[in-house]
Amino acid sequence: MRIAIPDLISPSYFPAIAAVELGCFKDQGFDATLELIYPVTRTYEQLRDGQLDFVGGASHAPLYAFKDWQGCKLLCALSQHMYWFLVVRKDLNPRRGDLSIVKGLRIGAAPGPVDGLKRMVAVAGIKDVHIGPVPGGVDKSASFGLMAAKALGEGTIDGFWANGMGAEVAVRKGVGALVLDARREASEEAKGYTFAALVASEKTLREKPQAARAAVVAIKAAQRMLIDDPERATEVGRRVFPPTETSLIAELVRRDVPFYDANISARSVESMNRFARDIGLLSKQVAYEDVVWKG
Repeated sequence: MRIAIPDLISPSYFPAIAAVELGCFKDQGFDATLELIYPVTRTYEQLRDGQLDFVGGASHAPLYAFKDWQGCKLLCALSQHMYWFLVVRKDLNPRRGDLSIVKGLRIGAAPGPVDGLKRMVAVAGIKDVHIGPVPGGVDKSASFGLMAAKALGEGTIDGFWANGMGAEVAVRKGVGALVLDARREASEEAKGYTFAALVASEKTLREKPQAARAAVVAIKAAQRMLIDDPERATEVGRRVFPPTETSLIAELVRRDVPFYDANISARSVESMNRFARDIGLLSKQVAYEDVVWKG
């Protein structure tokens, strides 16, 4: 199995990483390899083009490659709710939860994740903010969050919207202050914009349904391992992360395990699709069964 994620040194898609590294796929009789393909829009394009078996990514982002959900399905959730963080320069002394801090600032965000921040800012009626790529591009072998934290420290951006690892590193280095942890502090509507999901093309589901079933079981097994013992994340980190980030990952996973639920509810799909329609990614109402695979 070829499984791709758009961000590696991060807690965002960690259950998929753990499922490979802790042998959960092997336990189901399948060898699996993990690949980093950035950004998430490109990851889903490669899924559409048959180059990948599965993608772990933002649940709304398949719509960049599969119009109106035609040609792919969500298999399970890697975790619940929108999972990014807004961080700005520490010297701005932001108030927690106050999005108005972004006025006049340069905020770095990756394609796909940027949708959630732009929508929250628009709903809040905030204008005069530049939200776009991190200057200089992103090292495709690294993590967007870590690159954004580095750019913040260098002063090429005033803030960023990225994964929990990038936020943690920026705060610990004293260059950033956390404004919003979307999964815990955003409005109920915004929490439902997206979530981390495992996705397959309908071609894969037709031709390899047993592999899809095994993938779901493997993800659930990895979630359970991490819930039972978040320190297993350090074991995984030693194999795929640099030393500093390895030392942080267990704590970040410990914070996230309350959201490790593989179920995709009808409410989650309704909220996600409403968001996708609001930002112009989805052109019509789509039924739950046309979005989520029930294999």
